Amino acid sequence: MEKRDYYETLNVSQDAGDEDIKRAYRKQAMMYHPDRNQGDKEAEERFKDAAEAYEVLRDSQKRQIYDQYGHEGLQGTGFSGFRGFEDIFSSFGDVFEDFFGFGTRRGKRERARKGNDLRYDMNITLEEAFSGKEEEVSFKKWESCGTCDGSGITPGSEPQVCGTCQGSGNVVRSQGFFQIKTSCPTCHGQGRIITAPCKECRGNGRIKVEKKLTLKIPPGVDNGSQLRLRGEGESGERGGPPGDLFVVIHVQEHAFFSREGDHLLCEVPISFHQAALGDTIKIPVIGQDEGQELKIPQGTQPDIILSLPSMGMPSISRNQRGELFVKIIVKIPKKLKKRQRELLEEFAKTEESTRKKSRIFGSG
Repeated sequence: MEKRDYYETLNVSQDAGDEDIKRAYRKQAMMYHPDRNQGDKEAEERFKDAAEAYEVLRDSQKRQIYDQYGHEGLQGTGFSGFRGFEDIFSSFGDVFEDFFGFGTRRGKRERARKGNDLRYDMNITLEEAFSGKEEEVSFKKWESCGTCDGSGITPGSEPQVCGTCQGSGNVVRSQGFFQIKTSCPTCHGQGRIITAPCKECRGNGRIKVEKKLTLKIPPGVDNGSQLRLRGEGESGERGGPPGDLFVVIHVQEHAFFSREGDHLLCEVPISFHQAALGDTIKIPVIGQDEGQELKIPQGTQPDIILSLPSMGMPSISRNQRGELFVKIIVKIPKKLKKRQRELLEEFAKTEESTRKKSRIFGSG
């Protein structure tokens, strides 16, 4: 099914500011919140659509990609929306509590927490950015403990009600006419105390593990591009969804080519007689072993830029390639052989004769 325009979903203009977008999302989320529309499938879909639109438009980088390339451009970043309500509530829980007064339909003490996002930096060459790359990487992250299923409690045991707060997670202190409610210092707001912690994770509910993944880098990525792998970050707490893994691409500088978007630029030296008489030369092209022929027109001037269409980098969002721009550098020899000097002097005389004739006819 074709996705709706994100600006249309939130009913805002394309030049809307951050606060306008936030207010628009707040209005949509309040209207279609599942607690207020139980059993209404259409409201659920609109709630998810609004969250997806807000996730993109509140992020300046995603918004810029969307404005330029639409939904297809976002696919190259790994963004694919939310998996479900818990994912939305975990990402925007502060928004719901601050503005609506309700959250994830769980008590505050037991609210699921989304796991931390992770970052992995990958260095690749320009050639690898051109053709794409597949590489296995390893990194360490926190995973839910398999022994206690993330509860932090020894299997077969149960947590005890905190005697300080009697399970409420809060304690109340009186100061004169005022009462101040704070998180319980004994159970840290959980309302329960683990008396038999899991030996594998020592009551933490998570353990540090080494994770191996095969990363697929699409052709056309640029320096600073980010790939988002949903669910590959650290595991959540109390049943919360895992975080995401962000792969940041660093494209190394090339000895011959420089890059501007999907276009490549290079400088090619030629002799002054090639510039004057014209020639056909071969230049390196990424993706071609034998290079590409480039025609040097007769009378080519120094620093002129010639172009080869569709010889640049592949576009990550469109099925096409950029151009290869070639700046011509005319090299002047520092030393001349005797015969070369004689020929140039003879050429200079013909040039002088031509200039004199031009002055004579021009004065008449």
